[in-house]
Amino acid sequence: MYEFHGDKSYYFDMTRKVTEGHIIPFIKEQGAWKDGMSVLEIGCGEAGVLKAFADQGCNTFGIELEESRLNFARQFMAEELKTGKVQFLNRDIYEVDAEKDIGSRFDLIILKDVIEHIPNQEKFMPQLHRFLKSGGTIFFAFPPWNMPYGGHQQVLPGKLASRLPWYHLLPGPLYPAVLKLLGTPKLSIEGMLDVKSTGISIQRFLRVVKKSGFQEKARRFYLFNPIYEYKFGIKPRKQSAVIAAIPRLRDFFTMGVYFLVEENQTS
Repeated sequence: MYEFHGDKSYYFDMTRKVTEGHIIPFIKEQGAWKDGMSVLEIGCGEAGVLKAFADQGCNTFGIELEESRLNFARQFMAEELKTGKVQFLNRDIYEVDAEKDIGSRFDLIILKDVIEHIPNQEKFMPQLHRFLKSGGTIFFAFPPWNMPYGGHQQVLPGKLASRLPWYHLLPGPLYPAVLKLLGTPKLSIEGMLDVKSTGISIQRFLRVVKKSGFQEKARRFYLFNPIYEYKFGIKPRKQSAVIAAIPRLRDFFTMGVYFLVEENQTS
């Protein structure tokens, strides 16, 4: 399961297609698009997301902590690098100065499947003000922590460990004990515990957004995350309006969320 994670070309193309088919249309529908806008992706990985924006005429920039992933990004976007449509920076976001290291701020900032991996989101989120132009927007996509596979256990090698839903919500030492019982290797258990320490629910995300001086501009909840079409052959499906309106319930049954946020001018 999840062999495609090792196929960087396929993974690049998969994220490009999801961005073209779902993320960019969502942004356009919310009136947060303008031709030739500048786009920053934090945690850009192999840059499939940025490829889709570059193809739309945007000026793109990717920041990524893992140099090995940027090596693939440079390979896949060699033409855009030559023409100046994309730039990359291998650095910790806390150490980046938008003016000195990049030279400008951005109309749009993207964090796709990233915020749930960042420790201390309350400290991280205010950093985004440093990179955002006045009137700019930030796009977030993430799997809510409380959803069936919010612990990312679907990537585990064991058949049962990768398919059991919701057991990442087990408290304290019970979760690693169950992982061990299911035959999960020690290194994989450590990875699952890292995700557990940073996983973020919809409600906590909204609280962090507000506390950090931002406000929600738009949202979209999915019962089946758009990327599942390429991972599992499951067609995207939006969450029902009834479930989406019930905070505690939606956290457990919504497998993907899109948010656009903007600076709160009154804060």
